[in-house]
Amino acid sequence: MRPPCTPRSVSSLRRFGLLSLLTGIAGLAAMPAFAQADAYPSKPITLVVGYPPGGSTDLTGRVLGAELAKKLGVAVVIENVGGAGGAIGAQKVANAAPDGYTLLVGANNEIAIKRLVSPATVKYEAKDFTPLGLIASQPMVLVASPKTGVKNLAEFMKLTKANPGKYSYGSSGVGTALHLAGEMVKDQGGLFMTHIPYRGVAPLTNDLLGNNLEFAVYVLSSGLPQIKAGKVVALGTTERKRAAATPDVPALSEHPALKNIDIASWFALMGPAKLPEPVVAKLKKALAESLQSPELRKKLEDSGSAIAPLNVDMPKFLADETAKYKKIVEFASIQE
Repeated sequence: MRPPCTPRSVSSLRRFGLLSLLTGIAGLAAMPAFAQADAYPSKPITLVVGYPPGGSTDLTGRVLGAELAKKLGVAVVIENVGGAGGAIGAQKVANAAPDGYTLLVGANNEIAIKRLVSPATVKYEAKDFTPLGLIASQPMVLVASPKTGVKNLAEFMKLTKANPGKYSYGSSGVGTALHLAGEMVKDQGGLFMTHIPYRGVAPLTNDLLGNNLEFAVYVLSSGLPQIKAGKVVALGTTERKRAAATPDVPALSEHPALKNIDIASWFALMGPAKLPEPVVAKLKKALAESLQSPELRKKLEDSGSAIAPLNVDMPKFLADETAKYKKIVEFASIQE
């Protein structure tokens, strides 16, 4: 014989029933989000590149996009959103829905440097992105116009040292990694040269080849065609070791006065903040698999890039890089 229900037991049963009902409703509400993450991706992914077609970031994005499409089984569409040194494209991704369908192939310019030189205009921060992984990096290269008569790094140092303020170097914009690399050369070499910013590689190249500019800093992949054609003289690359794509070109650090120069242009896959963990896991896996593709590796390495190692601690990497750039920005007083 069952014991009679007391008022207290009835009340407890009611509370238990209400709690179960609420738990069930919460579970049902959460199901669509989990289902969407589990089904990801189910439609094309937009891969934003914050620069016009043809540059090093665009090349990296297109090569990676082709591989990600194979790994994820959906189309990956490249969207070039140029302007403000990559910042407009980065802002677009920072503002995107955190569903994994809008991603960024970003370079150090817009991810780690831009906010340091344009704090009033750049509204996004590191916390507005989910870092998915490093893709590749490549050095920059200091080049000379043949009209200078400079044949090597030693001659460059001698000429510019003896003629303070006479010569200029160009980059693709104020506050870019190219600009920072040039300022490192000036600072460590004790040189006085004028920086001439250009709106991209094409006008920079036109002035360099047209004898309107003496020196320039390129991302290696952008400078390689001119170097191979003998139209410019490669003086040195900016990473501590020589680049595999240009083994005959010395590293700038091989010169005693420039021994501490070690700066590269790198590319990373980023998403908006608060991406669901299952989506993050799928994208990281697809990126890791893509970076093992022989076709991707050949295309990027032929362009001057080195494939990034797997499992880079992205938060630490980004923090370290930003700290390094901050020092350069401060000593060179770079502001837009």
